[in-house]
Amino acid sequence: MQHSATCGPIGVFDSGYGGLTILEGIRKMLPQYDYVYLGDNARTPYGTRSFDIVYRFTLQAVNRLFDEGCPLVILGCNTASAKALRSIQQNDLPCSADPSRRVLGVIRPTVERLSEISRTGHIGVFGTPGTIQSRSYDIEISKINPDFVTTGHACPMWVPLVENNEAESDGADYFVRQEIDRLLAADPEIDTIILGCTHYPLLEQKIRKYLPEGINLVMQGEITAVSLADYLQRHPEMERRISREGSCRYLTTENAEKFSSMASVFLHQPIEATQVRLS
Repeated sequence: MQHSATCGPIGVFDSGYGGLTILEGIRKMLPQYDYVYLGDNARTPYGTRSFDIVYRFTLQAVNRLFDEGCPLVILGCNTASAKALRSIQQNDLPCSADPSRRVLGVIRPTVERLSEISRTGHIGVFGTPGTIQSRSYDIEISKINPDFVTTGHACPMWVPLVENNEAESDGADYFVRQEIDRLLAADPEIDTIILGCTHYPLLEQKIRKYLPEGINLVMQGEITAVSLADYLQRHPEMERRISREGSCRYLTTENAEKFSSMASVFLHQPIEATQVRLS
């Protein structure tokens, strides 16, 4: 088929910066491939927006990454995975110019690992208001482990802390401890907590500081990378379509200089971004 002839990069999309933690995890495990990261920073945050808006914005971003030549796009954003992924997979891809392209999310791979990690079957989820309200984790967990008990808890202050470079500040301790206490008060039997927002790994040290001993913390960068490696092994026809020079480009819908500066905080190295427009 002619559309399979050209190779292109893996696309990673997020509403802002958080998906960079997913990208970093994937590139550590699969450094040979090319990547394009797209952050819709001009319209972030997605966490408080309606299903329809998140779906529309996410589809625009996915189409942009397809235009960049990506045969495979990872939604490195929990809100987009929760509110847009299924519609895009079921309704948009089949009637697109190339129905063999794929879009994957971060929720399913995370949930699939839980039975290996949790002893009690009581799972906590920290996420944005949008992810928690969507109940996507509850739904996916109950599909795979119907006996598990899931308690979601929204942490509206955590993303602003990270994006204002306050993740290491003393003020962050208050908000981190408060949300941990509230989640564990809701279900004291929780033994595994999913960081269901890709910004939250930047608060990992603070979270571990206030987390009682014996509670597992699940972060999505490595899990998504393992899942992607497995996916490509099982789908050699897709793996052959990915270009491999080890390159990575960064696109943002906001000021490129601002994005480059902030992204460097997430990636611990300087990067240069290009500004694009989505429609």
